[in-house]
Amino acid sequence: MEPVEALREIAFHLERAGEPTYRVRAFRNAAAVVGELPRDELVRLARSGGLTGLQGVGKVTALAVTEALDGQVPTYLRRVRATAEVDLDDETAALRAALKGDLHSHSDWSDGGSPIEEMAEAAKTLGHEYWALTDHSPRLTIAGGLSPARLRRQLEEVERLNERLAPFRILTGIEVDIHTDGTLDQEPELLERLDVVVASVHSKLRMNQYEMTRRMVTAIANPHVDVLGHCTGRIVQAGTKRGGRRPESEFDAELVFEACRRFGVAVEINSRPDRLDPPKRLMRLAYEMGCDFSIDSDAHAPGQLDWQRHGCERAARCGIGAERIVNTWPLEDLLARLA
Repeated sequence: MEPVEALREIAFHLERAGEPTYRVRAFRNAAAVVGELPRDELVRLARSGGLTGLQGVGKVTALAVTEALDGQVPTYLRRVRATAEVDLDDETAALRAALKGDLHSHSDWSDGGSPIEEMAEAAKTLGHEYWALTDHSPRLTIAGGLSPARLRRQLEEVERLNERLAPFRILTGIEVDIHTDGTLDQEPELLERLDVVVASVHSKLRMNQYEMTRRMVTAIANPHVDVLGHCTGRIVQAGTKRGGRRPESEFDAELVFEACRRFGVAVEINSRPDRLDPPKRLMRLAYEMGCDFSIDSDAHAPGQLDWQRHGCERAARCGIGAERIVNTWPLEDLLARLA
């Protein structure tokens, strides 16, 4: 096992388990530093005990590198692998196995922590056939939202990567902010070019029910929108980078879900442990009203891509079958739906 591969796999398992960011970053930073060194120099430093002299390499990561160079599976990696397996019930496992991709996740172009290619490679490792890159739109400056110029550059980067990664496909996309009047936070011409548009409310989450309903329905009716992201905006787990818990936004769910059904917009089942949005009562309502769904990770790091299992468990508990989940569809069928 190569040292960089070992360090990245450790980071992946830590992200998957929701470990603190500083711990994950230690391994990802070390992987970046080690990856820049010629192998002969890396071996020399390992033999002389000089690895810890490299900026970003500490005792724990140096030991993992040394063990990998010696042909061993690093002790730290063996430990995180041993605790990585999660038992899924049959219904959840069947849904997870049916997923062919993920339609909502982020890279270091906005508020994610890893490059596009690293996220795509992690999605491939999970068995996906496609993965949508949906970084934030300009208004979310705190999340490094993409201006039109930056989004155009990102489209060029994705085109280059797709040539190298084929037949795996990176879907071009965006998580576009819904303005208070229901308009979308990106140029229409650019939205037209994207494979996937996830529309989400990120501001003024305490609007009154009438105004929020109108805001959301207006966005859903926009022909560029494909997925309604984390519809209630709730935060159910305190202590995240978002701070404490946050209640659900108030809106007329029947009107919003009827708009989703009418305009062919999938209701996202957001799998982040701190969101788990929408609540199960709303998932059941959307299902009964004939909506389709997208089970998404909303990942901001490679290991978080496997959080889709949380969404699969909740979908299974609500009786939502694979036929109503758009990212279980083959790529050609999905692209036809998105178009």
